[in-house]
Amino acid sequence: MTEQTTDILPLLIEGIRERKGRKITVVDMSDIDSAAARRFVICEGTSTQHVAAVADSIREYLLDNARIKPYNYDGYGNSQWIVIDYGDTLVHVFLPQTRSLYDLENLWSDASIVDYPDED
Repeated sequence: MTEQTTDILPLLIEGIRERKGRKITVVDMSDIDSAAARRFVICEGTSTQHVAAVADSIREYLLDNARIKPYNYDGYGNSQWIVIDYGDTLVHVFLPQTRSLYDLENLWSDASIVDYPDED
């Protein structure tokens, strides 16, 4: 895969919303030297099936609309936390209780954090 020149954030958000993913948060860590990625996109599903469906939707949406495949993904085994690696952006799809347990937003609280409203 070639270097991405397109900002994939709008596509990621649409992919999440396609399957009614909730509580979307973007953690911009581009000014933090020790960060694992430039940005985290975090969201939730309401059940393990919903988490997997949201993760599938993200991958399909980026492939269909921008021909972008993730470098890797993991977590489908139990679907409590699926991470999708798009290089400088890591997408985390959580069950609510798993998201609370790992609390990535607080872990990276020195980053710029933007919450996106749910669409009902």
